[in-house]
Amino acid sequence: MTGWIMGHRSEWWICSYCDPIDPELLRYSSPPGRWVLAATVLGSAMAGIDSTVVGVALPRIGRQFHAGLSQLQWISNSYTLALAGLLVLGGALGDRLGRRRLFQLGTIGFAIASLLCGLAPSAALLIAARGLQGVAAAMLVPGSLAILEASFAPADRSRAIGAWSGLGGVAMAVGPFLGGWLIGAVSWRLVFFINLPVAVATLAISARHVPESRDAAAAGRPLDLAGATLVSIGLVGLCYGLTEGASLGWTAPGTLWPSAAGWVFLGAFLVVEWRSRAPLIPIEVFRSRQFTATNAVTFAVYGGLGGALFLLPVELQDAVGYSPIAAGTSLLPVTVLMLALSARSGAVAARIGPRAQMSLGPLLVGGGLALLARIGPGSSYVSAVLPAVSVLGLGLAVTVAPLTATALGAVPAEYSGVASAINNDVARAAGLFAVAALPAIAGIRGYSYEHPDQLTSGFHSAVLAAAGACGIGAVVALLSIRKSRAEERPMVAEWHCALDAPAPARSAPGAPDRDAAR
Repeated sequence: MTGWIMGHRSEWWICSYCDPIDPELLRYSSPPGRWVLAATVLGSAMAGIDSTVVGVALPRIGRQFHAGLSQLQWISNSYTLALAGLLVLGGALGDRLGRRRLFQLGTIGFAIASLLCGLAPSAALLIAARGLQGVAAAMLVPGSLAILEASFAPADRSRAIGAWSGLGGVAMAVGPFLGGWLIGAVSWRLVFFINLPVAVATLAISARHVPESRDAAAAGRPLDLAGATLVSIGLVGLCYGLTEGASLGWTAPGTLWPSAAGWVFLGAFLVVEWRSRAPLIPIEVFRSRQFTATNAVTFAVYGGLGGALFLLPVELQDAVGYSPIAAGTSLLPVTVLMLALSARSGAVAARIGPRAQMSLGPLLVGGGLALLARIGPGSSYVSAVLPAVSVLGLGLAVTVAPLTATALGAVPAEYSGVASAINNDVARAAGLFAVAALPAIAGIRGYSYEHPDQLTSGFHSAVLAAAGACGIGAVVALLSIRKSRAEERPMVAEWHCALDAPAPARSAPGAPDRDAAR
């Protein structure tokens, strides 16, 4: 639920008098440009909606499969694990193999995995199919924004990305409502089957209208497969230990060994990245105090947010008695507020600097999460849920735009793409660990989620702990983020999706940043 936000990144504009624009690049107002936009919106929205709608379906899935809480956690986390571990690698593969090609392969893989999810006869097979969805999304997601970057003329790129974000935001808002209706009217399986016609439309449009592009310079750089493997295994080990610790015991071998292995693999990942000639994540970007602090704030805020929003649909349906469609639309004010205010928030941060908003915003997010503790059996939406999600949405609108802008502005221009990818992955990893650990910290384990009183008690503890994490993020921002304007290089405000795609890296002035093959 990271939402759709406005980020800043460096842009080198081509003067039409000095360096004519490539006539093969698309214009926003042209029919070919609109078709390219349609394909990228459909593809990225498919992956983004699926990650949010599944949370609404979890109570029904749990009842049908008689699944314990750890299985529900893995249904959510297996997708996030694969996506977080392979997202940056997916972007690098697209640069080398062709962005349209990888986008189409990801769409096909996502459709096949969605079909397997919808047909899954058990929770274990659903978890496996969700992992395959995450692998496919890691190919699909980075390509959507990269295709827009490579296809549109510089003067039209901002409009294309803004429309992509806006339309994707509308899709994200409609998704939980549509998913809730499908779950209530037919079955949770339709949440996955609905991806199939969307994937077919995406493939048909992209095959006919999306030009191929790739980065010729990337072909000479080795792929960091070792780094991608190590970080993925490390995340799996840590996540497994956190998820199973509540049921097996925190000192049980089944908890300690996977957790220890996770730390070892992540340590090996850092060593490999430090020594690699072409690292997946350049360690030197963390020499920037501003960049490191921004990612610490990201981890705190998105950790609290991810853990709380994993439990909220379960609480609303199993304890309060909401229907799936009511639970699916309960967070609509968050999306509305972010769409309405994120651009203004980014503009304010560009004028006054990011520290004030990055300190105040997490406090508001934490306040909204703390207000969720008023939800329980018999509570109404207007008196209990609406105030909480309204404060939460306001806090996210205040926080997210300057947070992303600061992450991108804290590093040199040539690292803007990887900085966005790192910040994106930090947000995903934070939610991943929170979903694994927060229920156990709050005392929700096993089948206690099926008992309203136990669930509500644990939910209240969980959202207060999540609010505390956001408070820590606010303190980190206040002490570490510079008050002055974060960007030290020319920046242009553009829309992009922190949830779905890192902004591609830009080349230095006068150097080509793509080699479009059409």
